[in-house]
Amino acid sequence: YVAAVYEHESILSPNPTALVDRQSALELMGRNLDIYEQQVVAAARQGAQIIVFPEDGIHGFNFTRSSIYPYLDFVLHSHSVKWNPCREPYLFNDTEVLQRLSCMALKNKIFLVANLGTKQPCECTDPHCPPDGRYQFNTNVAFNDDGMLVATYRKQNLYFEYAFDTPPEPDYKLFDTPFAGKFGMFTCFDILFFEPAVNLIRQYNLKQVVYPTAWMNQLPLLSAVEFQQAFATAFNINVLAANIHHPSLGMTGSGIYTPVKSFIYHNMEGYGGKLIVAEIPVITADYKTNLEKTPGRVSEKGNEQLPPLFYAEMMYDNFTFVPVWGEKGELQVCANTLCCYLNYRKAVLSDELYALGVFDGLHTVHGTYYVQACALVKCGGLSFSTCGQEVTDATAVIDFQLWGNMSTPYIFPLLLTSGITLDFADHMGWKNNHYFISKNRTSSGLLTAALYGRWYEKD
Repeated sequence: YVAAVYEHESILSPNPTALVDRQSALELMGRNLDIYEQQVVAAARQGAQIIVFPEDGIHGFNFTRSSIYPYLDFVLHSHSVKWNPCREPYLFNDTEVLQRLSCMALKNKIFLVANLGTKQPCECTDPHCPPDGRYQFNTNVAFNDDGMLVATYRKQNLYFEYAFDTPPEPDYKLFDTPFAGKFGMFTCFDILFFEPAVNLIRQYNLKQVVYPTAWMNQLPLLSAVEFQQAFATAFNINVLAANIHHPSLGMTGSGIYTPVKSFIYHNMEGYGGKLIVAEIPVITADYKTNLEKTPGRVSEKGNEQLPPLFYAEMMYDNFTFVPVWGEKGELQVCANTLCCYLNYRKAVLSDELYALGVFDGLHTVHGTYYVQACALVKCGGLSFSTCGQEVTDATAVIDFQLWGNMSTPYIFPLLLTSGITLDFADHMGWKNNHYFISKNRTSSGLLTAALYGRWYEKD
Protein backbone atom coordinates (compact mmCIF):
# COMPACT_ATOMS: atom_id res chain seq x y z
CA TYR A 1 0.00 0.00 0.00
CA VAL A 2 1.06 3.62 -0.33
CA ALA A 3 1.54 5.54 2.92
CA ALA A 4 2.41 9.16 3.66
CA VAL A 5 3.72 10.93 6.73
CA TYR A 6 4.20 14.67 7.03
CA GLU A 7 6.88 16.24 9.20
CA HIS A 8 5.32 19.59 10.02
CA GLU A 9 6.97 22.81 11.09
CA SER A 10 4.06 24.09 13.13
CA ILE A 11 3.14 27.73 13.36
CA LEU A 12 3.38 28.30 17.10
CA SER A 13 1.61 30.70 19.41
CA PRO A 14 4.06 33.50 20.29
CA ASN A 15 2.95 33.20 23.92
CA PRO A 16 1.40 29.79 24.72
CA THR A 17 0.70 30.64 28.37
CA ALA A 18 -1.43 33.68 27.48
CA LEU A 19 -5.20 33.26 27.70
CA VAL A 20 -6.91 33.77 24.33
CA ASP A 21 -10.45 33.33 23.08
CA ARG A 22 -11.65 30.41 20.94
CA GLN A 23 -11.66 32.60 17.81
CA SER A 24 -7.96 33.49 18.13
CA ALA A 25 -7.12 29.86 18.88
CA LEU A 26 -9.03 28.70 15.79
CA GLU A 27 -7.22 31.30 13.70
CA LEU A 28 -3.79 29.98 14.72
CA MET A 29 -4.84 26.35 14.28
CA GLY A 30 -6.40 27.23 10.93
CA ARG A 31 -3.00 28.33 9.61
CA ASN A 32 -1.56 24.91 10.46
CA LEU A 33 -4.61 23.15 9.03
CA ASP A 34 -4.18 25.08 5.76
CA ILE A 35 -0.74 23.45 5.44
CA TYR A 36 -2.20 20.05 6.34
CA GLU A 37 -4.75 20.48 3.59
CA GLN A 38 -2.08 21.18 0.95
CA GLN A 39 -0.15 18.10 2.10
CA VAL A 40 -3.20 15.83 2.00
CA VAL A 41 -3.85 16.94 -1.59
CA ALA A 42 -0.18 16.35 -2.50
CA ALA A 43 -0.14 12.92 -0.84
CA ALA A 44 -3.39 11.84 -2.49
CA ARG A 45 -1.97 12.91 -5.87
CA GLN A 46 0.94 10.53 -5.26
CA GLY A 47 -1.49 7.70 -4.59
CA ALA A 48 -1.28 7.69 -0.79
CA GLN A 49 -4.06 5.72 0.90
CA ILE A 50 -3.23 6.96 4.41
CA ILE A 51 -1.48 10.04 5.79
CA VAL A 52 -0.19 10.66 9.31
CA PHE A 53 0.47 14.06 10.91
CA PRO A 54 2.62 14.74 14.02
CA GLU A 55 1.80 15.28 17.66
CA ASP A 56 1.11 18.92 18.65
CA GLY A 57 1.19 19.90 14.97
CA ILE A 58 -2.09 21.82 15.02
CA HIS A 59 -1.87 23.75 18.31
CA GLY A 60 1.81 23.66 19.33
CA PHE A 61 3.09 23.13 22.88
CA ASN A 62 4.16 24.64 26.21
CA PHE A 63 0.62 25.52 27.30
CA THR A 64 -0.77 25.57 30.81
CA ARG A 65 -3.96 23.72 31.66
CA SER A 66 -6.02 26.89 31.32
CA SER A 67 -4.20 28.48 28.36
CA ILE A 68 -4.75 25.43 26.14
CA TYR A 69 -8.48 25.33 26.83
CA PRO A 70 -9.57 27.51 23.85
CA TYR A 71 -7.59 25.21 21.53
CA LEU A 72 -9.46 22.07 22.56
CA ASP A 73 -12.10 20.35 20.45
CA PHE A 74 -14.87 18.31 21.98
CA VAL A 75 -14.53 14.60 21.23
CA LEU A 76 -16.82 11.89 22.45
CA HIS A 77 -14.59 8.92 23.23
CA SER A 78 -17.29 6.39 22.64
CA HIS A 79 -17.55 3.32 20.44
CA SER A 80 -21.29 3.60 20.08
CA VAL A 81 -21.48 6.90 18.22
CA LYS A 82 -20.86 6.75 14.47
CA TRP A 83 -20.03 10.29 13.45
CA ASN A 84 -18.85 12.03 10.30
CA PRO A 85 -17.83 15.57 11.34
CA CYS A 86 -17.66 16.79 7.73
CA ARG A 87 -21.17 15.60 6.88
CA GLU A 88 -22.69 16.23 10.31
CA PRO A 89 -20.98 19.33 11.71
CA TYR A 90 -24.05 20.29 13.76
CA LEU A 91 -23.96 17.28 16.11
CA PHE A 92 -21.51 18.72 18.65
CA ASN A 93 -20.18 22.17 19.53
CA ASP A 94 -16.48 23.05 19.44
CA THR A 95 -15.54 20.57 16.73
CA GLU A 96 -14.15 22.94 14.09
CA VAL A 97 -10.77 21.21 13.90
CA LEU A 98 -12.33 17.76 13.62
CA GLN A 99 -14.61 19.01 10.86
CA ARG A 100 -11.71 20.31 8.81
CA LEU A 101 -9.71 17.09 9.20
CA SER A 102 -12.76 14.99 8.36
CA CYS A 103 -13.41 17.04 5.21
CA MET A 104 -9.76 16.65 4.09
CA ALA A 105 -10.12 12.86 4.38
CA LEU A 106 -13.47 12.85 2.58
CA LYS A 107 -12.49 15.20 -0.26
CA ASN A 108 -9.25 13.38 -0.97
CA LYS A 109 -10.57 9.87 -0.33
CA ILE A 110 -7.73 9.12 2.08
CA PHE A 111 -7.39 7.73 5.61
CA LEU A 112 -6.07 10.52 7.82
CA VAL A 113 -4.49 10.44 11.28
CA ALA A 114 -3.85 13.64 13.23
CA ASN A 115 -3.20 14.75 16.79
CA LEU A 116 -5.09 17.48 18.63
CA GLY A 117 -6.12 18.57 22.11
CA THR A 118 -9.57 17.47 23.21
CA LYS A 119 -11.90 18.17 26.13
CA GLN A 120 -14.54 16.10 27.80
CA PRO A 121 -16.74 17.19 30.70
CA CYS A 122 -16.84 14.79 33.67
CA GLU A 123 -19.08 14.26 36.67
CA CYS A 124 -17.87 15.05 40.16
CA THR A 125 -18.94 11.49 41.02
CA ASP A 126 -16.09 10.30 38.77
CA PRO A 127 -13.12 9.75 41.14
CA HIS A 128 -10.67 10.69 38.35
CA CYS A 129 -12.47 13.91 37.34
CA PRO A 130 -10.11 16.92 37.64
CA PRO A 131 -11.22 19.75 39.98
CA ASP A 132 -12.25 21.99 37.05
CA GLY A 133 -14.84 19.43 35.98
CA ARG A 134 -13.31 18.41 32.67
CA TYR A 135 -10.74 16.11 31.16
CA GLN A 136 -8.18 17.48 28.75
CA PHE A 137 -6.51 14.87 26.58
CA ASN A 138 -3.67 14.69 24.08
CA THR A 139 -5.62 12.85 21.39
CA ASN A 140 -5.01 11.10 18.07
CA VAL A 141 -7.95 10.87 15.71
CA ALA A 142 -8.27 8.62 12.67
CA PHE A 143 -10.71 9.24 9.82
CA ASN A 144 -11.52 6.83 7.03
CA ASP A 145 -11.59 7.83 3.36
CA ASP A 146 -15.22 8.86 3.78
CA GLY A 147 -14.44 11.34 6.58
CA MET A 148 -15.90 9.08 9.28
CA LEU A 149 -14.20 9.28 12.69
CA VAL A 150 -13.07 5.66 13.11
CA ALA A 151 -10.80 5.83 16.17
CA THR A 152 -9.67 8.19 18.93
CA TYR A 153 -6.68 7.50 21.14
CA ARG A 154 -5.80 9.46 24.29
CA LYS A 155 -2.08 9.59 25.09
CA GLN A 156 -1.19 7.50 28.13
CA ASN A 157 2.44 8.39 28.83
CA LEU A 158 2.54 12.16 29.03
CA TYR A 159 5.94 13.85 28.77
CA PHE A 160 5.80 16.89 31.08
CA GLU A 161 2.47 17.92 29.53
CA TYR A 162 0.82 19.80 32.36
CA ALA A 163 -2.05 20.91 30.12
CA PHE A 164 -3.28 17.33 29.71
CA ASP A 165 -4.72 14.51 31.81
CA THR A 166 -3.83 10.82 31.68
CA PRO A 167 -6.90 8.80 30.65
CA PRO A 168 -8.52 6.79 33.50
CA GLU A 169 -7.37 3.58 31.83
CA PRO A 170 -5.17 2.89 28.78
CA ASP A 171 -6.85 3.15 25.36
CA TYR A 172 -6.26 0.21 23.03
CA LYS A 173 -7.28 1.76 19.76
CA LEU A 174 -7.23 0.35 16.26
CA PHE A 175 -9.01 1.00 12.99
CA ASP A 176 -9.54 -1.17 9.98
CA THR A 177 -8.49 -0.35 6.42
CA PRO A 178 -9.37 -2.11 3.16
CA PHE A 179 -5.74 -1.92 1.96
CA ALA A 180 -3.68 -3.14 4.95
CA GLY A 181 -6.02 -4.48 7.61
CA LYS A 182 -5.81 -3.18 11.16
CA PHE A 183 -3.71 -0.23 12.30
CA GLY A 184 -2.89 0.45 15.94
CA MET A 185 -2.12 3.89 17.27
CA PHE A 186 -0.20 5.53 20.08
CA THR A 187 1.80 8.72 20.62
CA CYS A 188 5.41 9.83 21.18
CA PHE A 189 6.66 8.80 24.68
CA ASP A 190 4.25 5.82 24.63
CA ILE A 191 6.78 4.00 22.44
CA LEU A 192 9.05 3.41 25.46
CA PHE A 193 6.39 1.72 27.63
CA PHE A 194 4.49 -1.55 27.82
CA GLU A 195 1.11 0.14 28.16
CA PRO A 196 -0.52 0.59 25.80
CA ALA A 197 1.95 0.25 22.91
CA VAL A 198 3.47 -3.19 23.41
CA ASN A 199 0.30 -4.68 24.85
CA LEU A 200 -1.75 -3.38 21.91
CA ILE A 201 0.59 -4.92 19.34
CA ARG A 202 0.71 -8.26 21.14
CA GLN A 203 -2.98 -8.57 21.98
CA TYR A 204 -4.23 -7.77 18.50
CA ASN A 205 -1.26 -9.23 16.62
CA LEU A 206 -0.92 -5.89 14.85
CA LYS A 207 1.28 -5.45 11.79
CA GLN A 208 0.76 -1.72 11.13
CA VAL A 209 1.10 1.21 13.51
CA VAL A 210 0.52 4.95 13.07
CA TYR A 211 2.64 7.08 15.34
CA PRO A 212 2.30 10.87 15.74
CA THR A 213 5.19 12.25 17.77
CA ALA A 214 6.89 15.46 18.91
CA TRP A 215 10.27 13.93 19.71
CA MET A 216 13.39 15.70 20.88
CA ASN A 217 16.37 13.78 19.57
CA GLN A 218 18.80 12.44 22.08
CA LEU A 219 21.89 10.72 20.76
CA PRO A 220 23.48 8.21 20.93
CA LEU A 221 20.52 5.91 21.69
CA LEU A 222 17.26 7.85 21.35
CA SER A 223 17.33 9.73 18.09
CA ALA A 224 13.82 9.66 16.58
CA VAL A 225 14.55 7.75 13.35
CA GLU A 226 16.92 5.40 15.16
CA PHE A 227 14.33 4.31 17.69
CA GLN A 228 11.41 4.32 15.26
CA GLN A 229 13.29 1.87 13.06
CA ALA A 230 14.32 -0.27 16.04
CA PHE A 231 10.68 -0.50 17.10
CA ALA A 232 9.55 -1.63 13.66
CA THR A 233 12.35 -4.19 13.57
CA ALA A 234 11.79 -5.49 17.10
CA PHE A 235 8.09 -6.16 16.55
CA ASN A 236 8.25 -7.02 12.84
CA ILE A 237 5.74 -4.35 11.94
CA ASN A 238 5.30 -1.35 9.69
CA VAL A 239 5.47 2.01 11.50
CA LEU A 240 4.24 5.29 10.01
CA ALA A 241 5.90 7.93 12.18
CA ALA A 242 5.28 11.67 11.83
CA ASN A 243 7.42 14.03 13.89
CA ILE A 244 7.29 17.77 14.28
CA HIS A 245 10.03 19.89 12.63
CA HIS A 246 11.67 22.36 15.01
CA PRO A 247 15.45 21.89 14.71
CA SER A 248 16.13 24.62 17.28
CA LEU A 249 14.35 22.39 19.81
CA GLY A 250 16.14 19.25 18.58
CA MET A 251 12.96 18.03 16.91
CA THR A 252 13.11 16.24 13.58
CA GLY A 253 13.01 12.68 12.34
CA SER A 254 10.07 11.00 10.64
CA GLY A 255 9.69 7.97 8.47
CA ILE A 256 7.87 5.03 7.01
CA TYR A 257 9.46 1.87 8.37
CA THR A 258 9.18 -1.80 7.50
CA PRO A 259 11.21 -4.48 9.28
CA VAL A 260 13.68 -4.50 6.38
CA LYS A 261 13.58 -1.04 4.79
CA SER A 262 13.09 2.57 5.91
CA PHE A 263 12.13 5.80 4.19
CA ILE A 264 13.27 8.53 6.52
CA TYR A 265 13.72 12.25 6.90
CA HIS A 266 16.15 13.69 9.44
CA ASN A 267 17.19 17.29 8.97
CA MET A 268 18.56 19.50 11.73
CA GLU A 269 19.59 22.28 9.32
CA GLY A 270 16.71 23.25 7.04
CA TYR A 271 13.34 24.71 7.88
CA GLY A 272 9.88 23.89 6.59
CA GLY A 273 7.94 20.64 6.51
CA LYS A 274 8.54 17.46 4.56
CA LEU A 275 6.16 14.96 3.00
CA ILE A 276 7.34 11.35 2.74
CA VAL A 277 5.37 9.00 0.50
CA ALA A 278 6.37 5.36 0.10
CA GLU A 279 4.94 2.11 -1.13
CA ILE A 280 5.41 -0.65 1.42
CA PRO A 281 4.36 -4.29 1.69
CA VAL A 282 1.42 -5.29 3.86
CA ILE A 283 2.89 -7.55 6.53
CA THR A 284 0.75 -10.61 7.10
CA ALA A 285 2.88 -13.54 8.27
CA ASP A 286 5.58 -13.29 10.92
CA TYR A 287 9.07 -13.07 9.51
CA LYS A 288 11.56 -15.17 11.42
CA THR A 289 14.83 -13.44 12.14
CA ASN A 290 17.88 -15.22 10.89
CA LEU A 291 19.71 -17.12 13.61
CA GLU A 292 22.35 -18.95 11.62
CA LYS A 293 25.46 -17.40 13.05
CA THR A 294 26.71 -18.49 16.41
CA PRO A 295 28.32 -15.74 18.42
CA GLY A 296 31.95 -16.44 19.29
CA ARG A 297 33.13 -16.36 22.88
CA VAL A 298 35.54 -13.99 24.54
CA SER A 299 38.95 -15.61 24.79
CA GLU A 300 40.11 -16.60 28.23
CA LYS A 301 43.82 -16.90 27.60
CA GLY A 302 44.52 -14.88 30.70
CA ASN A 303 47.85 -13.52 29.49
CA GLU A 304 46.20 -10.84 27.32
CA GLN A 305 46.28 -7.29 28.56
CA LEU A 306 42.60 -6.40 29.14
CA PRO A 307 41.62 -2.84 28.19
CA PRO A 308 40.75 -0.60 31.16
CA LEU A 309 37.20 -0.23 32.45
CA PHE A 310 35.93 3.32 32.79
CA TYR A 311 32.66 5.03 33.65
CA ALA A 312 30.93 7.81 31.75
CA GLU A 313 27.49 9.30 31.61
CA MET A 314 25.41 8.51 28.53
CA MET A 315 21.75 9.48 28.16
CA TYR A 316 21.90 10.54 31.87
CA ASP A 317 22.77 6.98 32.89
CA ASN A 318 26.10 5.84 34.36
CA PHE A 319 27.48 3.39 31.81
CA THR A 320 30.45 1.09 32.36
CA PHE A 321 32.71 1.17 29.29
CA VAL A 322 35.76 -0.49 27.77
CA PRO A 323 37.61 1.20 24.91
CA VAL A 324 37.45 -0.47 21.48
CA TRP A 325 41.12 -0.18 20.52
CA GLY A 326 43.07 -1.56 17.61
CA GLU A 327 42.02 -3.05 14.32
CA LYS A 328 40.17 -6.04 15.73
CA GLY A 329 39.38 -7.79 18.97
CA GLU A 330 37.00 -9.41 21.40
CA LEU A 331 35.67 -7.52 24.38
CA GLN A 332 33.33 -7.99 27.26
CA VAL A 333 31.90 -5.60 29.84
CA CYS A 334 29.38 -6.29 32.62
CA ALA A 335 27.13 -4.42 35.05
CA ASN A 336 24.68 -5.99 37.51
CA THR A 337 23.33 -9.11 35.78
CA LEU A 338 24.08 -7.95 32.24
CA CYS A 339 27.22 -8.84 30.30
CA CYS A 340 27.84 -7.46 26.81
CA TYR A 341 30.22 -9.03 24.31
CA LEU A 342 31.71 -7.61 21.13
CA ASN A 343 33.71 -9.17 18.29
CA TYR A 344 34.91 -6.50 15.90
CA ARG A 345 37.13 -5.74 12.96
CA LYS A 346 37.59 -2.22 11.62
CA ALA A 347 37.29 -2.37 7.83
CA VAL A 348 38.14 1.29 7.51
CA LEU A 349 40.59 2.50 10.16
CA SER A 350 40.42 5.95 11.67
CA ASP A 351 41.81 7.69 14.72
CA GLU A 352 38.37 7.87 16.31
CA LEU A 353 37.72 6.47 19.78
CA TYR A 354 34.96 3.88 20.14
CA ALA A 355 33.77 2.25 23.34
CA LEU A 356 31.59 -0.68 24.36
CA GLY A 357 29.22 0.26 27.17
CA VAL A 358 26.76 -1.53 29.44
CA PHE A 359 23.92 -0.25 31.61
CA ASP A 360 21.49 -2.36 33.61
CA GLY A 361 19.33 -0.23 35.85
CA LEU A 362 16.52 2.24 36.35
CA HIS A 363 16.67 5.31 34.14
CA THR A 364 15.31 8.24 36.16
CA VAL A 365 15.77 11.47 34.18
CA HIS A 366 12.82 12.74 32.07
CA GLY A 367 10.78 9.66 32.93
CA THR A 368 11.40 6.52 34.96
CA TYR A 369 11.92 3.21 33.19
CA TYR A 370 14.22 0.18 33.46
CA VAL A 371 16.85 -0.22 30.74
CA GLN A 372 19.27 -3.01 29.86
CA ALA A 373 21.63 -1.72 27.20
CA CYS A 374 24.71 -2.97 25.36
CA ALA A 375 26.09 -0.21 23.18
CA LEU A 376 29.01 0.24 20.82
CA VAL A 377 29.34 4.01 20.39
CA LYS A 378 31.67 6.50 18.81
CA CYS A 379 32.97 8.89 21.46
CA GLY A 380 32.87 12.67 21.10
CA GLY A 381 36.65 12.99 21.18
CA LEU A 382 39.72 10.94 22.02
CA SER A 383 39.43 10.98 25.81
CA PHE A 384 37.30 8.50 27.78
CA SER A 385 35.23 11.33 29.27
CA THR A 386 33.81 12.08 25.82
CA CYS A 387 32.18 8.66 25.46
CA GLY A 388 28.41 8.96 25.62
CA GLN A 389 28.36 12.41 24.04
CA GLU A 390 26.10 13.27 21.10
CA VAL A 391 27.99 12.58 17.88
CA THR A 392 26.63 12.89 14.34
CA ASP A 393 29.56 12.00 12.07
CA ALA A 394 31.98 9.08 11.91
CA THR A 395 34.35 7.51 9.39
CA ALA A 396 35.24 4.09 10.85
CA VAL A 397 33.51 1.22 9.06
CA ILE A 398 33.25 -1.74 11.43
CA ASP A 399 32.30 -5.40 11.06
CA PHE A 400 30.86 -6.49 14.38
CA GLN A 401 28.91 -8.97 16.35
CA LEU A 402 27.39 -7.64 19.56
CA TRP A 403 25.53 -9.76 22.09
CA GLY A 404 24.35 -9.79 25.68
CA ASN A 405 22.60 -12.01 28.18
CA MET A 406 19.48 -9.83 28.29
CA SER A 407 16.82 -10.63 30.92
CA THR A 408 13.95 -9.17 28.88
CA PRO A 409 12.48 -10.30 25.55
CA TYR A 410 11.90 -6.68 24.51
CA ILE A 411 15.07 -5.65 22.72
CA PHE A 412 15.33 -2.78 20.25
CA PRO A 413 18.28 -3.14 17.87
CA LEU A 414 19.81 0.26 17.08
CA LEU A 415 22.11 0.80 14.11
CA LEU A 416 22.95 4.40 13.30
CA THR A 417 25.55 5.58 10.79
CA SER A 418 27.25 8.86 9.94
CA GLY A 419 25.00 11.84 9.28
CA ILE A 420 22.13 10.21 11.24
CA THR A 421 21.44 7.64 8.55
CA LEU A 422 20.13 4.14 9.19
CA ASP A 423 21.56 0.75 8.44
CA PHE A 424 20.15 -2.75 8.81
CA ALA A 425 21.76 -5.64 10.63
CA ASP A 426 22.69 -8.78 8.67
CA HIS A 427 21.52 -11.06 11.47
CA MET A 428 19.88 -10.67 14.83
CA GLY A 429 17.96 -12.75 17.31
CA TRP A 430 18.27 -15.11 20.26
CA LYS A 431 20.92 -17.77 20.58
CA ASN A 432 21.75 -19.64 23.81
CA ASN A 433 19.90 -17.12 26.00
CA HIS A 434 21.83 -14.25 24.45
CA TYR A 435 20.44 -11.69 22.02
CA PHE A 436 22.80 -10.74 19.22
CA ILE A 437 23.10 -8.37 16.29
CA SER A 438 25.74 -8.65 13.59
CA LYS A 439 26.81 -6.60 10.59
CA ASN A 440 29.42 -6.98 7.90
CA ARG A 441 30.54 -3.54 6.81
CA THR A 442 28.26 -0.71 7.82
CA SER A 443 27.19 1.41 4.83
CA SER A 444 29.12 4.37 6.25
CA GLY A 445 30.95 5.38 9.45
CA LEU A 446 29.42 3.78 12.54
CA LEU A 447 27.86 6.05 15.17
CA THR A 448 25.94 3.55 17.31
CA ALA A 449 25.26 -0.16 17.32
CA ALA A 450 23.25 -1.12 20.34
CA LEU A 451 20.82 -3.50 21.95
CA TYR A 452 18.38 -1.34 23.87
CA GLY A 453 16.41 -3.61 26.17
CA ARG A 454 13.33 -2.51 28.06
CA TRP A 455 12.57 -4.54 31.18
CA TYR A 456 8.99 -3.32 31.69
CA GLU A 457 8.31 -5.34 34.86
CA LYS A 458 11.02 -3.44 36.70
CA ASP A 459 9.68 0.04 35.93
